[in-house]
Amino acid sequence: MKMKFTSLLKSVILEQTKFEVLFNKNVKPSVDKEGNKQKPKLTKKEYIELVKADPTTRLNNVDIDTADYKDLVKIKAGSYVEWLIKKYLNPKTERQYGDNGYEKEVQAAKETFMEDLYKVTDDLKKFERFKGRLSEKDINKYNTDTLYNAVKDFNLTLATTTKAERKSAEVYPGSKLVYDGKNWRVIEISDKGAIGKEAACFYGGYNQETRWCTSGPGLTYFDRYIKDGPLYVIFNPNDTNIQPKTGLPITRYQFHFPSNQFMDKDDHQQDLVTLLNGPMKELKDFFKPEFAKGLTVGGEKLVIDSFSHGAIGKFIALYGLDDLIGNLPATLKEFQIQNRDQKDLTINIPEEIGRFKDLNMILLDNCISSIPDSICTLPKLRFLALINNPKLTTIPDCIADLPNLYFLNLKGSPNVEVPQSIKDKGTDFGNGMWDLEGGE
Repeated sequence: MKMKFTSLLKSVILEQTKFEVLFNKNVKPSVDKEGNKQKPKLTKKEYIELVKADPTTRLNNVDIDTADYKDLVKIKAGSYVEWLIKKYLNPKTERQYGDNGYEKEVQAAKETFMEDLYKVTDDLKKFERFKGRLSEKDINKYNTDTLYNAVKDFNLTLATTTKAERKSAEVYPGSKLVYDGKNWRVIEISDKGAIGKEAACFYGGYNQETRWCTSGPGLTYFDRYIKDGPLYVIFNPNDTNIQPKTGLPITRYQFHFPSNQFMDKDDHQQDLVTLLNGPMKELKDFFKPEFAKGLTVGGEKLVIDSFSHGAIGKFIALYGLDDLIGNLPATLKEFQIQNRDQKDLTINIPEEIGRFKDLNMILLDNCISSIPDSICTLPKLRFLALINNPKLTTIPDCIADLPNLYFLNLKGSPNVEVPQSIKDKGTDFGNGMWDLEGGE
């Protein structure tokens, strides 16, 4: 018993003095055998950065960047500090010692090492957590490159928290809190990988607290939905009627705008217009841009083929068409509106369409009576189709000046008076189709 206590006491003393020992060895000037004073291997700043980079270092409430030496020695240097120092002082170089340019290359390598130090810290966290799964458990057998290769496939986010810790966390790993209001909380899950799937499983109660197919651990439905856009989980954080497994309220909802699915916990479709005009009115303004973003494909393509059905119909019923265009992401590349309801409907395309500078294609079918001048401010527009619009009588002269537009289609819009500028520049193929030769 005495030997064990002595051994334990010795290890504690060594741990307590490790910071000081390494500091004296590397930061303080030394004297060689001949009595010549040697330059320190590290500056104090370099040493401190390397100590901080070790995830097993314990700072013990010491502000390491501003503390004096008396307080610095209270720090418990981690088990990887010596390895970090060695790798920093002996970087891999192409030139050998004594070669012309060797010192400069070493200095550059050290600067790169410091710039990438945060990456090494992440790799050391994984090594510390997962070294039991590695065939080589001695850190000294690795350099920074081989360390990365050994641990790159491990998921640190999932590994560094227990299930109990994740359950009590305000936001589960793989998700983010995007709205926290008086009566409602909105969690967004957009990660397409394993961590996103685990978040979806948690918020769905692992397909036990809800019937959402995206929450089944062994199912692939999550992958099918998440590729088109994020999942939103909505619940009242003040609801005390909770499930014991996750600690989440029994009553919760999951929205997926691209698939037009707005589900309660039993996976029954909900009337979004009724929800956002009623019990979820608090969320109506929040979801406007989120909703609009979800109506596009990858934020680049908007396709409307009905004004009364689907997610588009719901959005217009809630906010109106002008708000739809005003809240679409500026990254749009394709803009298509087709009135396939065969209703006598015309809409006004607002001047705001000019803010989509990446648009390369516009299709407006059976839905407009006018087109704004701001369409002429779209530098990347290549295709413009204004088809089956009998109420359309004029189009802007400046369309002819669009630098990359090479095809204009007015088929089925017989009442349009084609500007002389377009006639002068383009070739009439007949039936309302024009080759403007503006594309490269």
